[in-house]
Amino acid sequence: MSFAALFFYLFATVTVASAFMVIAAKNPVHSVLFLILAFVNAAGLFVLMGAEFLAMILVVVYVGAVAVLFMFVTMMLDVDFAELRDGFLQYLPVGALVGAIVLVELVLVVGTWSFGGAQSTVTPSAPIPADVTNAEALGRVLYTEHLLLFQAAGLVLLTAMIGAIVLTLRERRAGVKRQDISAQVARGPATAIEVVKARPGEGLSEGTV
Repeated sequence: MSFAALFFYLFATVTVASAFMVIAAKNPVHSVLFLILAFVNAAGLFVLMGAEFLAMILVVVYVGAVAVLFMFVTMMLDVDFAELRDGFLQYLPVGALVGAIVLVELVLVVGTWSFGGAQSTVTPSAPIPADVTNAEALGRVLYTEHLLLFQAAGLVLLTAMIGAIVLTLRERRAGVKRQDISAQVARGPATAIEVVKARPGEGLSEGTV
């Protein structure tokens, strides 16, 4: 058995086991850690297939941003998971039905591809030279042939982000304190320090020792 096949079975086994533990672990923090482990091993599979750009994106975006965000949200929010599990059996039949449909679709797709002799008819727009990496070849295609489309996609995402900010912006309400960065930067000793003269025993309520 070659080293590539050995690493493939290793990464695939750990990925499947980690994905199962994501839904089987009782502690949500452990579920997020298993999710990160599944992402890292999936990135290893991408590297074995020669798609190092997808592996890099998987680690940077999903592990470095999404999974870490899940971790912080899970650890910082006071979520009553016992209350959430009360309705688990109520939605179990629907979840099992959806899972069965997805499993049947995967089996049909894999069976058609493996045993039906199906082959991909998609031809690349630009042949990948043998002396460049996958990430470099993808960069050449994005920033040469599809440069305008790539910039248009960036403008669409920028517009969507600005629209989300505008839609979620709330007007200032009376009595609500908000940060004033310019006033904070311009603070001096006269406004930052206040000397208060307190008399002995002042502020203690009656009956307090």
